[in-house]
Parts: sequence; structure tokens; C-alpha cells
Amino acid sequence: MSKKTVLFACGTGIATSTVVANAVTEAMKERGITIDSRQCKATEVRSELNGVDLIVSTTQLPSDLSVPSIVTLAFLTGMGKTEALDKIEAELRK
Repeated sequence: MSKKTVLFACGTGIATSTVVANAVTEAMKERGITIDSRQCKATEVRSELNGVDLIVSTTQLPSDLSVPSIVTLAFLTGMGKTEALDKIEAELRK
């Protein structure tokens, strides 16, 4: 599997997206998937899509993006984390 690029978005593009990016990067590594993570503010997503395979966000995104996206708070609350990781893995293996 080639390296995948995941764009992590949150309100500020700093705090929450860093927590999620670190958690997802480590979890995907354990599942045999190497990712290149990038971060941005949710308002910057449209301008950051070039070369991105998946967007993972902790805040709502526009519905008409050309890249698959997963919006989840699982990495902040801990609830549903495994399911969120399964969805991310499934999308990256497509």
C-alpha cells in the first residue's frame, strides 16, 4: 500500500487536530498503514485538498468536498474510538 495523506481539521488547526493526528497516525501504523498527516483549520479545508486521500475532522465540514471525510469526536471523548479507527482504515485501504 502506498503512503496515504490525511488532512486533519479542527477549529483552529492546532490543538485538537494535533491530538487526533497523533492518535490516528500511531493507530494506522499499528494497522500497517503509513500516513502523511497534514493539519489545517476547518475553514481552510477547501484550499488544502491537493493530494489528500482522506479528511478527518472534529468539526463539521462542507458536504460537497471532493475527498472522503470523517467527522468524529471519538479521539477527544474516547467513545467510539475503535469504530472511528475502523472507518479510517477502511477508507485508506480503498
